[in-house]
Amino acid sequence: MELDNGTGQDLGSLPTTCIYRENFKRLLLPPVYSVVLAIGLPLNVCVIAQICMSRRALTRTAVYTLNLALADLLYACSLPLLIYNYACGDHWPFGDFACRLVRFFFYANMHGSILFLTCISFQRYLGICHPLALWHKHGGCRTAWLVCGAVWLVVTAQCLPTATFATTGIQRNRTVCYDLSPPALAIHYMPYGIALTVIGFLLPFTFLLACYFCLAYRLCRQDGPIGPVAQERRSKAARMAVVVAATFVISFLPFHITKTAYLAVRSTSGVSCPVLETFATAYKGTRPFASFNSVLDPILFYFTQKKFCRQPHKLMQKFTAKSQQQGH
Repeated sequence: MELDNGTGQDLGSLPTTCIYRENFKRLLLPPVYSVVLAIGLPLNVCVIAQICMSRRALTRTAVYTLNLALADLLYACSLPLLIYNYACGDHWPFGDFACRLVRFFFYANMHGSILFLTCISFQRYLGICHPLALWHKHGGCRTAWLVCGAVWLVVTAQCLPTATFATTGIQRNRTVCYDLSPPALAIHYMPYGIALTVIGFLLPFTFLLACYFCLAYRLCRQDGPIGPVAQERRSKAARMAVVVAATFVISFLPFHITKTAYLAVRSTSGVSCPVLETFATAYKGTRPFASFNSVLDPILFYFTQKKFCRQPHKLMQKFTAKSQQQGH
């Protein structure tokens, strides 16, 4: 563990002078982010194209999925800067504004994905458990678009402070882009970081679990509608539950657990640099899992939407025919 400018650490103060030896980031993050970019970008473009080309059959779930793909696409477009940064040994040459923007995109994508997944889950819950409810029966695509607009406003309000705390700094004579905040602002960031975790992850996750608990109870009952149509609806709802649960467990849960632990340790006085580095490594090691939601969302939803599963070859045929016409 190194100390900035050779200064020591007072036992009664926060360890603001710690500089971590994080060589693992150079080995781990560029390959992971490159995979997310190479797979997530075309997949989300494909999802957006398929939904837009089938707008006559647009459903409320498709509206939420479209906005989910837009959030993932927005994040994927910011990855080249991060890939270059970590490949160069955590050196950020793109300036302070780009640093703030990239960090904002990361958290906006993650919390936007969480809320849109929650909307999709609630829509599925209404369709199975309360098919005659006014919201489900009369709330059409226009209502879904209004909900999406509200989600974007909430996500922007939640994550905008991220762009305020994230900034550039100097370590080892190199410019770095802080993920959460500079170490000197650890105490000031702590309340916001915890509030973002509770409001942006824990509450939606709890609400989603409640929806799927009721949904599972309804699906297990034998007194519901019978027939192939009802069976298909139940099967689709079950697939959706597995998809969303997998996304939350793989992408979001490890990240928020390690982030909360790191925030708590970082804001505690008297913590030694080696202990702080251990928690920082655990937190930053789970960051790729959070990034992979940009890949998991289109892949998993592709296999749960039979209507869209049958469309890729049609989409390719249209693009091929259009290219041939332009060639002539």
